[in-house]
Amino acid sequence: MSMATRTDTQSPALHVADSHDLIRVHGARENNLKDVSIEIPKRRLTVFTGVSGSGKSSLVFDTIAAESQRMINETYSAFVQGFMPTPARPEVDVLDGLTTAIIVDQQRMGADPRSTVGTATDANAMLRILFSRLGKPHIGPPSAYAFNVPSVRASGAITVERGAKKAVKATFNRTGGMCTRCEGRGTVSDIDLTQLYDDSKSLAEGAFTIPGWKSDSFWTVRVYAESGLLDPDKPIRKYTEKEMQDFLHREPTKVKVEGVNLTYEGLIPKIQKSFLSKDKEAMQPHIRAFVERAVTFTTCPECDGTRLSEGARSSKIERIGIADACAMQISDLAEWVRGLKEPSVAPLLAALQHTLDSFTEIGLGYLSLERPAGTLSGGEAQRVKMIRHLGSSLTDVTYVFDEPTIGLHPHDIQRMNGLLLRLRDKGNTVLVVEHKPETIAIADHVVDLGPGAGTGGGTVCFEGTLEGLRASGTVTGRHLDDRAAVKETVRKPTGTLEIRGATANNLQNVDVDIPLGALVVVTGVAGSGKSSLVHGSLPRQMGAENVVSIDQGAIRGSRRSNPATYTGLLDPIRKAFAKANGVKPALFSANSEGACPTCNGAGVIYTDLAMMAGVSSPCEECEGKRFQASVLEYHLAGRDISEVLAMSVTEAEEFFGAGEAHTPAAHKILERLADVGLGYLTLGQPLTTLSGGERQRLKLATHMAGKGGVYVLDEPTTGLHLADVEHLLGLLDRLVDSGKSVIVIEHHQAVMAHADWIVDLGPGAGHDGGRIVFEGTPADLVAARSTLTGEHLAAYVGT
Repeated sequence: MSMATRTDTQSPALHVADSHDLIRVHGARENNLKDVSIEIPKRRLTVFTGVSGSGKSSLVFDTIAAESQRMINETYSAFVQGFMPTPARPEVDVLDGLTTAIIVDQQRMGADPRSTVGTATDANAMLRILFSRLGKPHIGPPSAYAFNVPSVRASGAITVERGAKKAVKATFNRTGGMCTRCEGRGTVSDIDLTQLYDDSKSLAEGAFTIPGWKSDSFWTVRVYAESGLLDPDKPIRKYTEKEMQDFLHREPTKVKVEGVNLTYEGLIPKIQKSFLSKDKEAMQPHIRAFVERAVTFTTCPECDGTRLSEGARSSKIERIGIADACAMQISDLAEWVRGLKEPSVAPLLAALQHTLDSFTEIGLGYLSLERPAGTLSGGEAQRVKMIRHLGSSLTDVTYVFDEPTIGLHPHDIQRMNGLLLRLRDKGNTVLVVEHKPETIAIADHVVDLGPGAGTGGGTVCFEGTLEGLRASGTVTGRHLDDRAAVKETVRKPTGTLEIRGATANNLQNVDVDIPLGALVVVTGVAGSGKSSLVHGSLPRQMGAENVVSIDQGAIRGSRRSNPATYTGLLDPIRKAFAKANGVKPALFSANSEGACPTCNGAGVIYTDLAMMAGVSSPCEECEGKRFQASVLEYHLAGRDISEVLAMSVTEAEEFFGAGEAHTPAAHKILERLADVGLGYLTLGQPLTTLSGGERQRLKLATHMAGKGGVYVLDEPTTGLHLADVEHLLGLLDRLVDSGKSVIVIEHHQAVMAHADWIVDLGPGAGHDGGRIVFEGTPADLVAARSTLTGEHLAAYVGT
């Protein structure tokens, strides 16, 4: 079949369809944006930069990407839209030239215990099909290899209504791969009964030691004492075997206590439902401490942590079971799959091979498919989400990235840059929010927002090329070529922390001495074992109470939570208002007695419109102030509580620092918030609107008052502008000078250059890492250039 010959010639005039080569934004006012109007070239790589809080995410994610997704959702039927998220239209006058947006953000992946790297990327689904076709012995369909599918058996009579009604016997079987002991979790929980009760006492004497279980509580203590099943005056250690069985394991049973119908349930299932089924991170500190004391998690003895049933473990392909395949490092698994030559499943092998190779290409070949998704860092989670887009045939799509270089060693940033350019060269629009100069350098177009943060930002300071940015005089332009010098004199350690024989994850029997009373930076390529060394060994060596660990985990909080509630700042403020006006502190809480009755202290009324975007309108009663009118009549130094919550940290620091409103407890917290560069945040700003970097610095400010002697920070430069890194280094210095030991896991060369001591892990990732390749001062690392980190640091400082 021959190709048809083209006889038409290229028209000199541009086709009208080719004229839509810009994304136009006019009058964007989302969050702190001040009527922003810009034009972004399509099929180019555009980098958005600016100080933290300048409005980058508001423009890229909350305006452009949000409107694109909202408009795509509107193309579905009303029935389908009812099952989808319904974002409201962003505050913007005109958005023109949008294309389908694919968002690859830093949100951590779900921490469900059954969610793994394999289940999150469809690699497990393909492996299950592969084993169901080639595994010997054959045990069933793909579900037989799935650790989240239980085996089900049922039999009974069903009535078939066809002509005359007829009862038919039916049986049903489904083979699943879930281990029955641990229910697919890989670990089993063991409850330490001594933490639940004192067996020398009776129930009447207050035997329970569980937080919140008071002796007069109708639903907890009294249902045991007055159920009639147990003797309330007998010490628990004297219970008979039957009484102990009823006390600890009895199935839910209806009982009457003072004429009220209640449900009696054994203590262990009750504790499992009320404590263990909840997310530990969302618990109050004293409840979390109780759970950590009372519950130990051990590897399931039946499946040996593989999560799979005996049948699923027995089926093999070339002596490798599905559990072995999931436990392999992904780069090794890719080689194993490449060696399978089976024509009957050739398309499946090709698809699985491509997915596994994408992991290696994106720098995640050191992971294994069994790795729980909740343990991935923000940067790793973002790159796992990228995998499904690497081989996509889609073009003319807008890809939106939120700091894709987070968690990447300088050596890996070049690889990430190559992937971003590949997406662009396929004809896609790539929008990147980024601070790293290495990524800003590859941009076709740069948009710099600022000039400051919060209310001091929200305007476009510069649009154009990289050279134009350098010459622009903006904060980013001035700091783009900043290079920190290697420290000439380093602090002398006050002691050493000896870590011996560390073997967590990929660590290969590591011995290292970490200096105390100094700024220590632990570095190395992604996956080399930094977090395993620091988080896995330090708390055990020092005692958890001596270590203050500030990681990248999300702050949990609703739209009612704000910096004032999260840091504990609201408590001294409420007390100051109460003292000045002679009333109760609870009146000055929008979640308690002082709340506006119409909106319950939310400040807005939410109206759900089913499949259409919900509408939120300011409460007419309190005008969005969240408090009752009577509460707003009470003043402190001429300000009411709503005016104080509307202040920025900088304003509030001045307000509570002197004069009539002088409150030392509040002022101390505000000073710490200003120290970590959050002076622009308003006290009442919802936590849900903070960026990733802002949330981490808020945690840092909260923990700075901790009594721990060792501070462990996990990439504190995340989300920080080049100009703010210097500010952070000053803060770290102040922490060390106050007598603390600071250990930082970090890739930023400015932090490495500023360290007193560097521990470099490597030389590679996964089983190619896990060894100490250098320990010493930054100057020695630069002079030796013996590691990848040394080479990049030497190039950075220009030696």
